[in-house]
Amino acid sequence: MKVEGKAEAKAPAPKAGGLQQPAFVPEPPLTKFESPKPYKSGAYVEASPLAKKLAEEKGIDITSVKGSGPNNRVMSRDLALGQPDLPVSFDRNKVPELAPGTYEEEALSPMRKVIAQRLQESKTFIPHFYVSQEISVDLLVQIREELKNHGLKISINDFIVRATALALRSHPEINSGFNSVNGTLIRFKTIDIAVAVSIGSGLITPILRHADFKNLGEISVQVKDLVARAKIGKLAREEYMGGSFTISNMGMFGVNNFIGIINPPQACLLAVSAIIEKPVVKQGQIVIGKTMQLTISADHRVVDGADAAKFLGTLQKYLENPSILLI
Repeated sequence: MKVEGKAEAKAPAPKAGGLQQPAFVPEPPLTKFESPKPYKSGAYVEASPLAKKLAEEKGIDITSVKGSGPNNRVMSRDLALGQPDLPVSFDRNKVPELAPGTYEEEALSPMRKVIAQRLQESKTFIPHFYVSQEISVDLLVQIREELKNHGLKISINDFIVRATALALRSHPEINSGFNSVNGTLIRFKTIDIAVAVSIGSGLITPILRHADFKNLGEISVQVKDLVARAKIGKLAREEYMGGSFTISNMGMFGVNNFIGIINPPQACLLAVSAIIEKPVVKQGQIVIGKTMQLTISADHRVVDGADAAKFLGTLQKYLENPSILLI
């Protein structure tokens, strides 16, 4: 369903005992607007035929060019003086048909509606805080390549899931949540990691259950299977509902840094960015190293800053010494 941008939207009625959502609506399109006339090079200026022709071809407004000929006539040579080296203007001779501010509204899909509601509630009611850590992944990339040469295709994300599961064992306070109905802390007894997957129509988080009991090979096989079935809508409800911790990896898009929104009732989410090459200092020398940015989003009702920092420190230890993850 599409709704043309003409009617004025009404603010939603306030809910008893709750917060009223502000009315965020677009401005109506301009009704009194005259489209500009198509640009015509050489109009209202004394110029040589060649200058007019060149100005037309290059998209130069000849009326703004200072002429050097008789009676300030614009010559072809004047077009090259003081003119920036710009490409020919796109669609310069076309007139826009739509009034500025024209828009259309599109109904949310059922999945997008749920996502919108959950994320809005998360950002509105959960006191987020964020802690970031840049880590070296030279050894991680090297070990991954060695495994690949032996026929084992383990992704960087598989290593991250394995390292995260082990780090959560050491920091159970991160593997927690908040029950907003009872006003109580949730201490999850199992490590069930949700992996955020984009499926075009929205976002879904298939869950790797008992992730800390799985080796890299098992993680790789199961995550591939979950992601593949998620993209074709073949996950059972219990395969994506729940979870104790979420990982959102945007490294495949070349993103250098980002922060995620917590997936309630979980207390934390790990945002994983791309591996980049940059100058780093090692043993007093500047060398080119591979680094990655990790950022944890945490619920301050459940987790303190020191807890998040210690968790990232343990995660860094595992990823910078990846041979531990092979055990």
